[in-house]
Amino acid sequence: MRLKYILVANCLLWAWACCLALDDSSDGLVRIGLKKKPLDLARLHAARITRGMVFMPKAWIGIGSPPQTFSVVFDTGSSNLWVPSSKCYFSIACYFHARYRAVLSRTYSKNGRHCKINYGSGSISGFFSQDHVQIGEIVIKNQVFTEATKEGLFAFSLAQFDGILGLGFQNASVGKIPPIWYNMVQQSLVSMEIVSFWLNRDPKAKIGGEVIFGGVDWRHFMGDHTFVPITRKDYWQIEVGDILIAGSSTGFCEGGCAAIVDTGTSMIAGPTTVVTQINHAIGAEGIVSFNCKNVVNKYGRLIWQFLVSGFQPENVCSDIGLCAYNGTKNARQGAGMETVIGNGDNAACTFCEMIAFWIQVQLKEHKAKEKVFQYVNELCENLPNPGGKDFVNCDALATMPVISFAIGDKYFPLTAEQYTLKVEVNCTTVCLSGFTALDVPRPDGPLWVLGDVFLGAYHTIFDFGNLQDNGVSEVKGIMGGCYSNDKKSDTYIIAVMVEIGAGSAAEKLGSVAMAAEVFSIME
Repeated sequence: MRLKYILVANCLLWAWACCLALDDSSDGLVRIGLKKKPLDLARLHAARITRGMVFMPKAWIGIGSPPQTFSVVFDTGSSNLWVPSSKCYFSIACYFHARYRAVLSRTYSKNGRHCKINYGSGSISGFFSQDHVQIGEIVIKNQVFTEATKEGLFAFSLAQFDGILGLGFQNASVGKIPPIWYNMVQQSLVSMEIVSFWLNRDPKAKIGGEVIFGGVDWRHFMGDHTFVPITRKDYWQIEVGDILIAGSSTGFCEGGCAAIVDTGTSMIAGPTTVVTQINHAIGAEGIVSFNCKNVVNKYGRLIWQFLVSGFQPENVCSDIGLCAYNGTKNARQGAGMETVIGNGDNAACTFCEMIAFWIQVQLKEHKAKEKVFQYVNELCENLPNPGGKDFVNCDALATMPVISFAIGDKYFPLTAEQYTLKVEVNCTTVCLSGFTALDVPRPDGPLWVLGDVFLGAYHTIFDFGNLQDNGVSEVKGIMGGCYSNDKKSDTYIIAVMVEIGAGSAAEKLGSVAMAAEVFSIME
């Protein structure tokens, strides 16, 4: 079963851009610097990476000799490497991205086996090829990858990356192709068999974070890592215990729920039962309800006054400037009114006309003013909301509850600043809930996907060093952590999460030091 339910379409919601790839640094680590890219809200329905507080790990790699460059997402939720092929003739998406040309590489070897890789919102298909792959200054020789000859029209056309570089396990690899990380280890290209991710949540910082192959940078976190055994050989899947809202149990995962730690997903996805509780607690609303209530809040009293004064509902919205003077479409938008769906003016006009009609019906029944607006807001709440995106009041972040996940032997809290995404729309900031519903049936579910909203708050290490042919975990004693060593269970080990304290000295030191290091080399 493919567990990439949070789409490659969600794959466009946060974007990393590569600042620089570094190798053979003084500490012997392979560093991939990340830079933020702006959010394009128009692509929100197709994307899982955009501008805001969270980002997707994206960087440049080279394939072939001489290397042909491609921007790829580092994705721990999948295992294959693929890029568009020069033989992709009939998919429009391929023409928007760099394409691999085998004829230009002297190290290319033909494989030719056909394959198809499925994602939540589409798929790519093509054939396997073999060539050298360069990440920074290291070269992984004879890596098998997919040349994509057909890409999903919608999702990949909008993608701000060329391909995907999977960092999952071979068991989940289409065609059982060894993932690139396996070959990096086999060819002794890294000093330690780990990959660490630091995502910089500072909205003012130009540096988006860093991916390190072969080690960690101690400046990026404070405290001790919590080491958690993975529970499935296919994915970086761990067990999550209870989820708390403001310290109170939701009661859903007290017996344990599976969770995939996924750098290729921007949001935190989980069972509708719990996500609904969370979004209700933080006051999140669907995009249609959000905009409907926005019109009520900004123009409801004015609409009421016009109707009480004897204006007809079909004329009210044009008179206050939200619709054209023919009463059907907009001519201009009222001061301060912003919307985030479709054509902003048309949406404001449509909501205004609905609200005027609803109020007029209530006036005919002689309902009290406050009762009328309570009823109108309830109708807004019940409007259908496509896309599954929920918005919150940016001015209320300080009052929103802390959401905590029980992992290993401790709780990992997220504040509202950490679990919401701030997006600029027409010079106005809107805030998006970082929680989205995902229902996976048994036996694989219930399932959580801890994407970049979560990983932006916690430093994460993916430890391949404990992979054994017999599946038994092995204590290595690195990083001062405490490894699970349950030889009765068939597990590997994942090291997850060290908190970056908000405003802490460690966070500032990491951010400042990294900015100085990366920019000095960029110059």
